[in-house]
Amino acid sequence: MQQKSDPYRIEAVDRALQLLGLLRDRGRLSVTEAAQELGVAPSTAHRLLSTLGHRGWAVQGEKKLYEAGPELAAPAVSAGIPEIVRTLRPYLDSLFAELGETSHLMVLIGSDVRFVDGIESDRSLRVGLRVGTRMPAYTTSGGKAMLAELSPDALAALHPAGLRPWPGGHATNLGELTAELERVRSQRFGFNQEESEPGVAALGASLGTAAGEVRAALTVAVPTARFTGADAEKIASVLVESCARARAELWLAEAAR
Repeated sequence: MQQKSDPYRIEAVDRALQLLGLLRDRGRLSVTEAAQELGVAPSTAHRLLSTLGHRGWAVQGEKKLYEAGPELAAPAVSAGIPEIVRTLRPYLDSLFAELGETSHLMVLIGSDVRFVDGIESDRSLRVGLRVGTRMPAYTTSGGKAMLAELSPDALAALHPAGLRPWPGGHATNLGELTAELERVRSQRFGFNQEESEPGVAALGASLGTAAGEVRAALTVAVPTARFTGADAEKIASVLVESCARARAELWLAEAAR
């Protein structure tokens, strides 16, 4: 282990890495325990843990204890993302070519989604790219579409401490989310009206687990300032049809191997 006198050591980075090791080894960690281990004030430990949480490396569970987040707990998913992007890029290209609105490919990692690929619209008023961003699945259109394909037990297992609070999130508990997912299943797409981000409306449809064992979805996002009912109908129709075609083609390709 490098000593604190190492001239190349960046203190904040070093502390964050120590926390990752503690989360990996212990499973759970309180702010007080983190502060004691690092030899810092609780407020500093809290900021570090919150930062790790923002990036998906930690999540706050029961009794305000921090646990290993999806980034730390599911390295196999992250390792497979480049292949997923290559496989599904043609379908993302096709969706964007038909609608001309900012389109994304996302994957489900634990109870979160990660935007792993996207194409930004060239319209003057548009939604920017979110590639690399993570947020709770229940606040996104594609996330809802993927969660809707899970069994009640699997859905509950992803949220052992309930839904992670999120600014703009409509559902506040599993019961409310379950009711919304029933609607998603019936219409075959998820809808997000300023839940993930102010000023953004989005629709998303699931690609299932056609890309290996990882669930994926395609989404289309439009600024709410110019989003109309007619837009919603057109996008939903194209999106659902595109994802159904993609699932069928990917299944046939896999079966032919």
